Amino acid sequence: MVEDTAAVRAIARQLLERQGYTVLEAIDGPTALSLAARHEGPIHLLLTDLVMPEMNGRQLAEQLTSVRPDMKVVYMSGYADDAVMKRGVAYLEKPFTPAGLARTLREVLDSSPES
Repeated sequence: MVEDTAAVRAIARQLLERQGYTVLEAIDGPTALSLAARHEGPIHLLLTDLVMPEMNGRQLAEQLTSVRPDMKVVYMSGYADDAVMKRGVAYLEKPFTPAGLARTLREVLDSSPES
């Protein structure tokens, strides 16, 4: 999970861990890339803020999926972005509810690779 706002990152981490997920968390794209490079196991899903300094969520996802092609991606943002929605990507609007976060991640994780 990559989120530059500490409070949102902490809440999301707690919600995900309560759902049984193992969470690797990063404050920004470069930190996430470094963390992923050091992580020996699989990373099933990237939950990333779309708007961040230095590297946006789309740039991060492109770099990570090039080395982890089986990893799925969910973008989250507090800014409604028609371009993101039209591209058919998994998107979670902030603020999100615990149920909305859990449902979105489960749907994406359960989806087939072509979805």
